[in-house]
Amino acid sequence: MSVDNIQGLETLEAWKKSRAFVLVIYKEVLPLLPADEKWHLNQQIRRSVHSVPANIAEGHGRFYYQDNVRFCYIARGSLTETYTHLVLAHDLQYIPDELFNRLKNQIEELIRIINGYIAYLKRSKRGEKEPGANYAIRESSSEYFIEDSANQSPPEDS
Repeated sequence: MSVDNIQGLETLEAWKKSRAFVLVIYKEVLPLLPADEKWHLNQQIRRSVHSVPANIAEGHGRFYYQDNVRFCYIARGSLTETYTHLVLAHDLQYIPDELFNRLKNQIEELIRIINGYIAYLKRSKRGEKEPGANYAIRESSSEYFIEDSANQSPPEDS
């Protein structure tokens, strides 16, 4: 990754705001969860919230805009997943109303920012003229064979 690419990432609003959101979750939400949620809800929240800035960064590191857009879609999905975990934590009364409402507002703002970034990427079409940019990779479907196991003879003993 070039220095310009890192500097570009560091100025990217979606990445900066999503990193800040991760810190809020770590500092204000995770300490509120009970110890018996350490390997369940706690880990689910950690994984999904980490995924948001990580996928924005990975997309930014790709040159072709459609790759970047795809990773932004994944980041947005992870943000929605995080929201779902936070709703559950709120429903279980681990998170107070005031904090939950603030987090919900941050998530809504982040979704708007990511959507704006996706729209920008689609308009700019960065990397559109790169060699291979218009190639698509498709898998051919696999053939499945169905055998009637009732009519099979048992394997012979060795």
